[in-house]
Amino acid sequence: MDSIKSNEDVSNVDVISAKDLLSSGHTYLDVRTVEEYNRGHIDKAINIPYMFLNEQGRVKNPDFLEQVSSVCQKEDHLIVGCNSGGRGLRACVDLLNAGYKDVRNLEGGYSAWVDNEFKGDEAAQQFKTACKFRP
Repeated sequence: MDSIKSNEDVSNVDVISAKDLLSSGHTYLDVRTVEEYNRGHIDKAINIPYMFLNEQGRVKNPDFLEQVSSVCQKEDHLIVGCNSGGRGLRACVDLLNAGYKDVRNLEGGYSAWVDNEFKGDEAAQQFKTACKFRP
């Protein structure tokens, strides 16, 4: 039996490499909230929130793995991204533990993508203004 995966088992990928991988057929799984996704996202991204915001704060999406399995196969090549990397890392651990084979966390998340001025489906400048990590 395979051992349980942890943060240390996750491969991280920088935005330059991620852009190349996406152009060669990898799938981008955006695990941010729907609201974050709607403010801006990478072209052809699949949005499945890893966490939701409610009265208690952020809570894990209990259907995350089921929702991912409805659109992705365990053999698919996935790049997982959130806003800055934390949720993406946790989502990668869950995906690896569920048997997904090629899962990589986007270092710095969508914020790093925008910082590199890569274009997405929405204007990057709008995201920079809306991002809570921006001054």
